[in-house]
Amino acid sequence: MNPVILIGGAVVLVSILLLVVGLSGRPAGQELVEKRLGDTEKETKKKEKKGKRESVVGAAVDRAVAGRSFAQNLSTQLARANLKWTVGEFIVMTVIFAVGAGALFFVLKRIVLVPVGILGGFFLPRIYLSTRKNKRLKEFNDQLGDALNLMVNSLRAGYSTMQAMEVISNEMPTPISEEFGRVVLELQLGVPFDTAMANLMRRMPSGDMDLVITAMSVQREVGGNLAEVLDAISFTIRERVRIKGEIKVLTAQGRITGYVITALPLGLAGIIYMIQPDFMGELFTDPCGWVMIGVSLVLIVLGYFVINKIVNIEV
Repeated sequence: MNPVILIGGAVVLVSILLLVVGLSGRPAGQELVEKRLGDTEKETKKKEKKGKRESVVGAAVDRAVAGRSFAQNLSTQLARANLKWTVGEFIVMTVIFAVGAGALFFVLKRIVLVPVGILGGFFLPRIYLSTRKNKRLKEFNDQLGDALNLMVNSLRAGYSTMQAMEVISNEMPTPISEEFGRVVLELQLGVPFDTAMANLMRRMPSGDMDLVITAMSVQREVGGNLAEVLDAISFTIRERVRIKGEIKVLTAQGRITGYVITALPLGLAGIIYMIQPDFMGELFTDPCGWVMIGVSLVLIVLGYFVINKIVNIEV
């Protein structure tokens, strides 16, 4: 059998095994948030001693990157995306994707595309993480107005602030129900109100939620009618969501144009290379071709950001 195929198959097999080992025994739920945000470290250690399995590779990487600033930032990003992975598991998965994508092009005898596959596999998990985080934050902001309206009605019915938040966790859809459920759970475990709200802001960095938290903190200190304040904030948030929806519809053509213009040259170049590799191979072997590729990529990225800046209207 061809040794190239044997080597490629071995690399892919090792990558799959590392993926299975790296993602086994993942922590979940409130335990995951406590571990990432570092608020109840002792409690988390007790839970780990009760039999929670950890991935060997992920735990080793976690120990290696413990205390690093990039690891803390990545841990916060994972919590915001609500992914049930540790930092070590995410790093292991990134390496597996990079090695697997490079090995795939190697097996297909597209040696020139091996670096492209490695870079693509390296950034693919981060792109997924960023997309999931942004989508979850957008859903949270869209649901916040209705959640505040429900909270106002609960307060006017005689509920306390924590009981009103518990109603949100029971009646509203995800992700806002999950986040308020975690806040209620932290308050029931004795976490101070300001700390629980700070944890919520770390998981959901929303400007509207920051305004709500400020109003609730001021009301706790100086008193006042919290229902009326939240009612006014809820109306403002709902109007902002409505205006953003209208703007999104009006700028849809511009955004789609940016996506098409960005993807068209890359897709066309890939198709031509797969059909006629000798024709496109000159770009990768001749210094003039390297300059052309570099200039093209810079212009494509610049055009994408310019179009995105034009259609991104702040409200």
